Amino acid sequence: MDRTEVIYLDTHVLVYLFAGEVNRLGAAARKAIDRHEVLASAAAVLELELLHEIGRLKPTASKLISAVAADIGLRVCDLPFRTIVDHALSESWTRDPFDRLIVANAKAAGAGLVTKDQRIRDNYSRALW
Repeated sequence: MDRTEVIYLDTHVLVYLFAGEVNRLGAAARKAIDRHEVLASAAAVLELELLHEIGRLKPTASKLISAVAADIGLRVCDLPFRTIVDHALSESWTRDPFDRLIVANAKAAGAGLVTKDQRIRDNYSRALW
């Protein structure tokens, strides 16, 4: 399968995939993950680690990302942070810094974003579930 197009995964999607809960994903989300190269924003990795630190997520971000990478070929995006921040500056629809950066990362890459978050889907036309 040619996976030349990329799709970004929101933080909760990474958690679902790690837990083997693919059934929690929408049909369009599952299809996109199967057909595209999958990436995670560095912001999603940081959010995972913070969730681990406050006890809401058992594995560390590194363990979770490594497991999903081994399972489906996930990569962490390597776009320059400044490029992502430049895009995030116009994301005034949210005060959540993680949502803002994750959406900005997908926009900077010209890519879609798999997310269950309705607010993100309402504000980013390439978001899907």
